[in-house]
Amino acid sequence: MGFAFTLLSTLPLDKADGVYKRDLTKRIELVTWVLEKMKNPEINICELMESKMNEVIIEINQTHDIFEADKLHSELSILDWLFYQVCKDQQKKMAINL
Repeated sequence: MGFAFTLLSTLPLDKADGVYKRDLTKRIELVTWVLEKMKNPEINICELMESKMNEVIIEINQTHDIFEADKLHSELSILDWLFYQVCKDQQKKMAINL
């Protein structure tokens, strides 16, 4: 039972570790992308981020590979979190004006 149990018990952790590293890498990539775009005052970062999120949604809807869809969903979740962090003040202003 020792070797087989050890092997089986480590597989999910290795996979989870791989997913965590993939998501962390994507998070760093997207934060860097947002910060680079924010340097240009002519770019409306909230509109750009929303557009990128819509592109990812379209990709998710067009893929038939569950593993690719999972990666894209993770990217969408990261973008959603970034969008909230960067654009929450703009959203509050829009809500007040309605």
